[in-house]
Amino acid sequence: MNIVIVESPAKAKTINKYLGSSYEVLASFGHVRDLPAKNGSVDPDENFRMIWEVDPKAAGRLNDIAKSLKGADRLILATDPDREGEAISWHVLEVLKEKRALKDQKIERVVFNAITKQAVSEAMKHPRQIDGALVDAYMARRALDYLVGFTLSPVLWRKLPGARSAGRVQSVALRLVCDRELEIEKFVPREYWSLIATLATPRGDIFEARLVGADGKKIQRLDIGTGAEAEDFKNALNAASYTVATVDAKPARRNPQAPFTTSTLQQEASRKLGFAPAHTMRIAQRLYEGIDIGGETTGLITYMRTDGVQIAPEAITQVRKVIGEIYGNKYVPDSPRQYQAKAKNAQEAHEAIRPTDLSRKPAELRKRLDDDQAKLYELIWTRTIASQMESAELERTTVDIIAKAGARTLELRATGQVIKFDGFLALYQEGRDDEEDEDSRRLPQMSPNEQLKRQNLAVTQHFTEPPPRFSEASLVKRMEELGIGRPSTYASILQVLKDRGYVKLEKKRLHGEDKGRVVIAFLENFFRRYVEYDFTADLEEQLDRISNNEIAWQQVLKDFWTGFIGAVDDIKDLRVAQVLDALDEMLGPHIYPPRDDGGDVRQCPTCGTGRLNLKAGKFGAFVGCSNYPECRYTRPLAADSEATADRVLGQDPDTGLDVIVKAGRFGPYIQLGEQKDYAEGEKPKRAGIPKGTSPASLELDHALRLLSLPREVGIHPETGLPIIANLGRFGPFVKHDKTYASLEAGDEVFDIGLNRAVTLIAEKIAKGPSKRFGADPGKALGEHPSLGAVAVKAGRYGAYVTAGGVNATIPGDKEKDTITLAEAIALLDERAAKGGGKAKAKGKAAKPAKSASKAAASKAKPKTGGDDDTPKPAKKAVAKKAAAKPKSDSTSKARAPVAKAAKTSAKPATKATPKKSAGKARG
Repeated sequence: MNIVIVESPAKAKTINKYLGSSYEVLASFGHVRDLPAKNGSVDPDENFRMIWEVDPKAAGRLNDIAKSLKGADRLILATDPDREGEAISWHVLEVLKEKRALKDQKIERVVFNAITKQAVSEAMKHPRQIDGALVDAYMARRALDYLVGFTLSPVLWRKLPGARSAGRVQSVALRLVCDRELEIEKFVPREYWSLIATLATPRGDIFEARLVGADGKKIQRLDIGTGAEAEDFKNALNAASYTVATVDAKPARRNPQAPFTTSTLQQEASRKLGFAPAHTMRIAQRLYEGIDIGGETTGLITYMRTDGVQIAPEAITQVRKVIGEIYGNKYVPDSPRQYQAKAKNAQEAHEAIRPTDLSRKPAELRKRLDDDQAKLYELIWTRTIASQMESAELERTTVDIIAKAGARTLELRATGQVIKFDGFLALYQEGRDDEEDEDSRRLPQMSPNEQLKRQNLAVTQHFTEPPPRFSEASLVKRMEELGIGRPSTYASILQVLKDRGYVKLEKKRLHGEDKGRVVIAFLENFFRRYVEYDFTADLEEQLDRISNNEIAWQQVLKDFWTGFIGAVDDIKDLRVAQVLDALDEMLGPHIYPPRDDGGDVRQCPTCGTGRLNLKAGKFGAFVGCSNYPECRYTRPLAADSEATADRVLGQDPDTGLDVIVKAGRFGPYIQLGEQKDYAEGEKPKRAGIPKGTSPASLELDHALRLLSLPREVGIHPETGLPIIANLGRFGPFVKHDKTYASLEAGDEVFDIGLNRAVTLIAEKIAKGPSKRFGADPGKALGEHPSLGAVAVKAGRYGAYVTAGGVNATIPGDKEKDTITLAEAIALLDERAAKGGGKAKAKGKAAKPAKSASKAAASKAKPKTGGDDDTPKPAKKAVAKKAAAKPKSDSTSKARAPVAKAAKTSAKPATKATPKKSAGKARG
């Protein structure tokens, strides 16, 4: 028997069918172990020894794999063909060695770029060993992200109260967004005018020409800066006679774009389909794992995490055949097109993303796929076909025109473009982000010296605009250009920024939020080198050198750590007041916008004598008066009066009641009508405002949709019970019976369909109970206005109600099975007013609960595998610096948090023996 290990159960089922009865294919469900989220998991004093901990949910699966190996001949590690896949195989193998599950089985590593019978069968014929250099590169990246997160985050907490964690690559991506915000705030509009004449040829054909010169001088876009100047040119043009000076027609060719890489797929799916990068990757994963075609599950696209742009020769042959069949031979180039990656630090030498079989046309698969899958497959198919089509042949024409007005000579220019042969444009044209579209107007036939007649003259005032905010697509593009991050990490980086409230997505543009801007201002002031674009890109190059076996991974970590810990030490004695003064200066244009009356922007509006400045509180930075405590004026960083006052959005068309944004004890929420609009004992309908949504920008339509929750998605086909979609404390979810499943990025709580909901429920059941929620999610009662889902649970000291990390004991005169939502909300509000923990029950002290702020910070352990999977430190974790031990290398003075207890030590990458065993690491 041969045991094959892959990541997902869907892939395992498919590959088992391909390989037959002599193979047993098992799933690891992704990574099986990670660095524990506590100090000391990476120890610089012990040559960056790493402590690994098996994920509790993976323990059972690893036991199953170990049992299956009894009597097996071979262990075949067939995880994904990239750095993360290599690391998963290595982790599985290391755990099996520790379990002594391996005897004399042959161990092989195979990779395939597509889940098709041919690709898998071919891969099995060419096994290899685990690539140690790729594993080393993974460990270096993981250690870097850990060390930055667990060293820098405590500095943030101490020097910037209310701040959350910071990550290595995530912080640089955030800086891009925040720098753009600063550009926009500092931008001063500049007035300019344009003059465009509508002219007619002797044959009556109409076209437009722009003023580009006067009196022997060129006129650039911003040169006409006042209305008076524009009026002067207008008078001259109205009196002028027009003559064609030159007609210049030049042939041009436009070549197709390369097939998709991970980043270009995310960009184009964002532009053309409106998909968030995380949603794009989730759909691509399903297309890669495949669908049932003729009774056999087959992968529809090749592996979707790649920065390679080449495709296999056999695929090119098939593409050229399909082009000839659909468009004819004139659309097939004489020779196949070859592409080279333009991305800085292009990493793995994988194929571009393409369909596994180009003969499967999108229209034929549409009925087998859901709507989003069909759209993404069509986009990938179209781009792949177009990449091998003939170039488009164009003719670009420029007509220069002379306008004579007495002694003055003015120059106008008309440009246009004609497509002589459409080539690949017959099928596909790449979308754009912020660039202006090329002038594609077709000009009429003209000849030099022809007289033209003026039909109209448009004189238009303009003002320059600030640079546009990044869309998700343009941010990914910019990160790729700078060499920041890797294909597999862009989606997760963007998701982290949104989840932490550092940025918000509004009208498809990323806006830097106050908490994100404060963090970046802090890092730029005190850790500038580590958020510089070039520094981060250079570090990526070092990681690539590790994967190419050119440099030892510990050396890269040592070089980084020596400077980084020194920077941390340099600010350890810095007072919070000094930090706030620096941030106050840097964020001034954002915090103190110009006043309508032109007065002092820092004058306190309450007392009139105090000065406004940046202060820090338990829940983050805010603006306060220097006359405190005599004057208690405070406000959020951004002066937004609508953020804290009740605001009527409009009326509910069904009830006629006002829809109001209110400020509550636990934050803003939406309410339908006022208490007076309801019968005695009846409470107004309320809904929490989701994380990442600004109360000030909330519109009526969105508010009504929130008030419509929870919604019934449909009836589960197997149980007959309803599936409910709702928003909770930890985001959107679907619920079936007692099973709660969080919606994945890209899923929409308002329109998630029954099939998708059933899939999420099934996947959640297959994974087992979440560590966050425990085995029993309790009985759901409904929604608290701001804390989210309310549930009744049976606790160690009796029944209690819980929502958003606030727990309240149910009094002895009430039954947990009969308590109402209104009673539960009252208990929770009362408990929160007293401090937010679990109440004492029946004379016994209940185990303290997390306050709402701590609950938000203690999320589940993040998935590994990406740049910036920065671990979230344990509640009591504080960065400790251990005195550097004398070493033979006198230059090594790095200090780091050290573990109290070690569980599993990583393999030594060098022959150096650690001075202390894993079990005796210093505390």
